[in-house]
Amino acid sequence: MLFAVVLGYLLGSIPFGLLLTRFAGKGDIRDIGSGNIGATNVLRTGSRVLAGLTLILDCVKATAAILIARRFFGDTAAGAAATGAMVGHLYPVWLKFRGGKGVATFLGVLIPLLPIAAGVYAAIWLLLLLTIRISSVGGMTAAASAPVSAFVLHSSYFPLLLGFAVLVLWKHRENIARLMKGTEPRIGMKTSSTA
Repeated sequence: MLFAVVLGYLLGSIPFGLLLTRFAGKGDIRDIGSGNIGATNVLRTGSRVLAGLTLILDCVKATAAILIARRFFGDTAAGAAATGAMVGHLYPVWLKFRGGKGVATFLGVLIPLLPIAAGVYAAIWLLLLLTIRISSVGGMTAAASAPVSAFVLHSSYFPLLLGFAVLVLWKHRENIARLMKGTEPRIGMKTSSTA
């Protein structure tokens, strides 16, 4: 279980948004927009390709951690690897524990653990992004759907997914404050570099 947690943490803590933007010559993503290392902020560099790659890789790193742990340590290690991946993404030691908000990584956790919940999650996330166009609303609502799906499906992963959903909401606390003030930006809106 310990190996699975460490494996998950090491994979989850890879800051793909930061690495991709640096390699592409876009500078430090932490100095742009919200300062977050996730796909939404990478989109503010003007590159949809980099944003798409960040989203996919942030998702895949969690899926990979779980599949590797399951292959070498058995099914019981899957939850441990998922925990490591989520914590690694949210609090990477390499970035002084200032990581992403976990929406894409949470989807990556659901794909191998609870595929039906992953489908619901992705559908809600995409639908809200296309209609409301506020990334935080789509991400938080999708995250909240995971434990609900687990409960409906009578999954043993319900407590774990509930904990992950709470972490995602906690990481969005500044977004929640802006939503309450009516100042949360929509996708495509230009934001100040000091936002």
